[in-house]
Amino acid sequence: MSTITSAAKAFLADEGGVTAIEYGLIAALVGVAIAAAATAMSTDLKALFTYVGTKLAERPAP
Repeated sequence: MSTITSAAKAFLADEGGVTAIEYGLIAALVGVAIAAAATAMSTDLKALFTYVGTKLAERPAP
């Protein structure tokens, strides 16, 4: 009976799974932040590429 009790105590004291879950949540949060930043920057990037494309199209032929 003491083996089962000690095994149960060891299982409850093991924090390895908790650490993995925390790292998973941090990775998910970083992914959401990257997606939000990319969405926010997409309008500016589109405007920049449109500007560059327009300037290249206006360039006189050699």
